[in-house]
Amino acid sequence: MDDISIVLCGEAGQGIETIEDILTKILKISKYNVFAVKEYMSRVRGGSNSTEIRISPKPIKAYVDRIDLLFALSSKSLDHLSNRISENTLIFGDKEILGDNQKVIDIELVKTSKKIGSNIYANTVTAGLICGLFNVPEYELQKFIKQFFEKKGEKIVKKNLEAISEGYELAKKIVESGIKVKTKKSDELSRDMGKDILLSGKDAVSLGALAGGCNFIAGYPMSPATGILSFMSANSEEVEVIAEQSEDEISAINMAIGSWYCGGRGMTTTSGGGFALMEEGLSLAGMSETPLVVHIGQRPGPATGLPTRTEQADLDLALYAGHGEFARAILTPGSIEECFYLSKYSFSLADKFQIPVFILTDQYLLDSQHNMPSLDQKKYEIKKYVIKTEKDYRRYEFTKNGISPRGIPGFGEGLVIQTGNEHDEIGHVAENATLRKKMVEKRLNEKINLLKNEVIYPELIGGKAYKFLLLGWGSTRNIVEEALKELKEPKLGFLHFKQVYPLPREIMGYLVNAQKVLAIENNASGQFANLIKRETGFDIKYKILKYDGRPFSVEEVVKRIKDILER
Repeated sequence: MDDISIVLCGEAGQGIETIEDILTKILKISKYNVFAVKEYMSRVRGGSNSTEIRISPKPIKAYVDRIDLLFALSSKSLDHLSNRISENTLIFGDKEILGDNQKVIDIELVKTSKKIGSNIYANTVTAGLICGLFNVPEYELQKFIKQFFEKKGEKIVKKNLEAISEGYELAKKIVESGIKVKTKKSDELSRDMGKDILLSGKDAVSLGALAGGCNFIAGYPMSPATGILSFMSANSEEVEVIAEQSEDEISAINMAIGSWYCGGRGMTTTSGGGFALMEEGLSLAGMSETPLVVHIGQRPGPATGLPTRTEQADLDLALYAGHGEFARAILTPGSIEECFYLSKYSFSLADKFQIPVFILTDQYLLDSQHNMPSLDQKKYEIKKYVIKTEKDYRRYEFTKNGISPRGIPGFGEGLVIQTGNEHDEIGHVAENATLRKKMVEKRLNEKINLLKNEVIYPELIGGKAYKFLLLGWGSTRNIVEEALKELKEPKLGFLHFKQVYPLPREIMGYLVNAQKVLAIENNASGQFANLIKRETGFDIKYKILKYDGRPFSVEEVVKRIKDILER
């Protein structure tokens, strides 16, 4: 088998994330392509959490329902994953935990970990067992474990090395019983996969922001976006960024606005519920024409909703947020690579047009990770648009292109005045009706028209001479792309949008050429399909929607597309 899906399931606090961390890194070093994504409950202990790790000789980047090898580490694991377990699933577990189940291959984790000294070593034993099944050289894993646990001291390192050895012994017993796991490594690849980078969505957003010149971030912890703030905080000295955990989301967005006013490049990161508190600040950025980058890691709402699950239901929130009318741009990365590139680009876009720019991701994309060659640092050149002011500087000057020159305090001789009130060209508060009309048109219509000249065009994947056209945005990209390979339908094209607002002027050209147009979204109302109807008048009749807090799987997308095409 070329592609194997490994799932580990246990209780929160049982170390599932540690196993994922160890396995993804060591399997990549051992020349396997890896993809991993976790699902977890919003509790510190208890419940059932799982992680899926797919390995293959070919690049692999999407979630599947299929489980080939299941490592059930708690009594609730089998019930939790019952809808994904098939007759072909090999189930490994300790019968002391799972009971006498004929389908379970007994691996005596409790007995083995107690022999080492504590149940906490069960996760390292499991990692050793899995590596043994996949012929990862034991010395490679030992070397990795020494580095992984070295900060915890020599005693902990020694115990984990012992746990690894016990895991390999368990793997030998399984193989000797006649159970073998067959897959291929990526020996045929020209590049050294051990040198690939292993990147998650949240790390890619962080690195992309830094590559775009971000030097300030403020936020209040809120899953799934907390990882961006944590990454920036942990590396703040090394990358020279000020990372501020504010007292609330209101402060966070106002701090980010203030950083741009002073000449910095700031962003804020949050989820939908946190952004709801930021809307007044967003309007301040709109009125004062201050650049701003806002990252929203989407999760199911309303209110607290499902705080550790995934959804694409905050497009309308980003699109219509704020009181009054002003321009904005919404970028929707669909892959980990796009998380990097679009986050980088967002800062130059915000700077040029002096608008809020949204980066919309979700829990599934942020918590996914896979290996890849190094990223192109030159893509989307960093551009800065601050000018040195003259004595007669006017912050809100009417210009031919609709963009006022943006100065910052202390750079030049001019006085920089910004306000949340309606104002004249200098920045003084004004209530003149004619002036008000011109300022609204400057902030809204003129900027939207300019943005449409620089829109990031959607990417057409699959059948170029399509008869059927599927539209998607954000994290559905890699899932749909793999589904297309399984469908093998030459007349089906997939139009993936990296930017959902403003839409390109040429979008109707894509739509009218298809007999059937479908939209795929992780929300209940088809928010992007509704946006297209609002902007173009084109009604998308066929919608593939999901809103149970889980991502689409490749198998599910294949089935639902087939159902529509066969109508």
